[in-house]
Amino acid sequence: MFFHSSEAPPDRPADPETRRANLRRIGGLFSPYKARLTGVLLLIVVTAGLGVVPAFLLKQVLEAIGRNDTRALSINAAGMIVIAIVTGILGVLQTLMSNQVGQRVMHDLRAAVFRHLQRLSLAFFTRTRTGEVQSRISNDIGGVQNVVTNTATSIASNVTTVAATMIGMLLLNWKLALFAFALIPLFALLTRRVGKQRRRIAKTTQETLADISSLVQESLSVSGILLGKTMGRGDELADRFEGESRRLADLEVRQRMAGRWVMASIQTSFAIMPAAVYWFGGLALAHGSTAVSIPVLVSFTTLQTRLFFPVGSLLGVGLDVQTSLALFDRIFEYLDERIDIDEKPDAVSTGRPGDVVFDHVWFGYGEQWTLEDVSFTVAAGTTTALVGETGSGKTTLGYLAARLYDVARGRITIGGVDVRDLTFGALSDLVGVVSQETYLFHESVRENLRFAKPDATDAEIEAAADAARIHDMIAALPDGYDTVVGERGYRFSGGEKQRIAIARTILRNPPILVLDEATSSLDTETERLVQEALDRLSRGRTTIAIAHRLSTIRDADQIVVLDHGRVVETGRHDELIRAGGRYATLAARDDDVSTPAPIAVAALASTS
Repeated sequence: MFFHSSEAPPDRPADPETRRANLRRIGGLFSPYKARLTGVLLLIVVTAGLGVVPAFLLKQVLEAIGRNDTRALSINAAGMIVIAIVTGILGVLQTLMSNQVGQRVMHDLRAAVFRHLQRLSLAFFTRTRTGEVQSRISNDIGGVQNVVTNTATSIASNVTTVAATMIGMLLLNWKLALFAFALIPLFALLTRRVGKQRRRIAKTTQETLADISSLVQESLSVSGILLGKTMGRGDELADRFEGESRRLADLEVRQRMAGRWVMASIQTSFAIMPAAVYWFGGLALAHGSTAVSIPVLVSFTTLQTRLFFPVGSLLGVGLDVQTSLALFDRIFEYLDERIDIDEKPDAVSTGRPGDVVFDHVWFGYGEQWTLEDVSFTVAAGTTTALVGETGSGKTTLGYLAARLYDVARGRITIGGVDVRDLTFGALSDLVGVVSQETYLFHESVRENLRFAKPDATDAEIEAAADAARIHDMIAALPDGYDTVVGERGYRFSGGEKQRIAIARTILRNPPILVLDEATSSLDTETERLVQEALDRLSRGRTTIAIAHRLSTIRDADQIVVLDHGRVVETGRHDELIRAGGRYATLAARDDDVSTPAPIAVAALASTS
């Protein structure tokens, strides 16, 4: 729908146990790469340890200058240069290894979400906006990339650096060190409060991004543009997008400014701390203290300055983590979606064609039953047609046979085996579905057909297209089978797309066919040609044909008439017509619809 509500649901902070569980799950993402992470950690420890040494060498340099000891001066200065070079090399290696781990974790996360979504039933996608799904994969997972790629090593690096630096400061002068450390706990407390605020804003921001993604996906698709233009709603859609975009911009500003005064205060405090240390140390020198000297003061403030960046980085990382936790919450929501249709551990991997039996089948999409106690058998090699009013459950029965949904009660068997006892691969090899909603990828005709059978030869592809009465039209195109079909196949007419879809199923060559209004988009002449192809295809196969136009299924071996989810009649066309029941009423109405009304005939005559 174009005009869904864009208001984000009220924020419900995760309870502490859920938050801890999510943190464990985030940590678990890195568990396959323990060996590489151990190597990164060793590099971090070595780099942090080496980083403290120059401050002590600086003290020796200053003392050597005071003594005019050029040899000690040269040795210590050379040591500072060597350490700087080695630290730089180790830093590059550390960055390489940490980014490799981070990108592999990102790959694992993206793949896990996509694969999990593939396992969800059709019901999930009928109740979820496509733009929302796209937003979770692109915006949410993309939003945690920096944290996943850099945060773990950044935390380890900064913590190690801070620990090593603090130890060095204590060794130089413990009184000055305690004076310099006094404000750090306060900074950590303030940062934690800012992080919680940013996390709440981040959640709302991602929900708004999902709304924008949905709006773009719906309104800028070919169907959306067509509907917007024909309904004259283009300006209104643009206004709607501007409103959502403005709301997103406001949220981004709030997120970036959240706690900005706190962070500015912390940065200012870091900037004035060296002056405070000089003041404190200078007072000690003035009072005759022997524990403080000029070399000690200079070396100490050098270490102190080295402390400020990692502490500030840790505080900033804390904010990034808080923000990213909101994104991880949304990602884990999808990973926690229950898989309501899954393979059994002992599922049969090879199915065999046979009778398709609907045995006391019940099914409902919500609280109301869509199908109630439906029982009938589609004998192997025969055609059974399902007819009834719109909403009577015809398409649902076809989807249940292909196990796009699972029955609530009863069972459906193929060759005596419950479809729930087959692997998905075995079931898809047995049952082919041609839906009334044709979908083509933005690829060439050849690749769209080959989707059904990746190893199909060109000859097999052309034979399937010929059987669907679409080969001549494709061959006549300038690029032939290499013609790109366009977004959702909009370069072709509805009938042409339907025939390409039929050719795709012919190429797969399943022993059981579910034809869901397979000729609904075709004109009379094309319908006749395709129906002939389908009749040839159906010979020797088990076919379940779903149709509103009864003229397409009069020769079916069996017709099952549904009314409000129940089977009310079963038989052949002539038998049901003679019975004068529900089917006869539908057939009479179908004949009336196919015959032009007098006023329509008169109108046609007046224009001829």
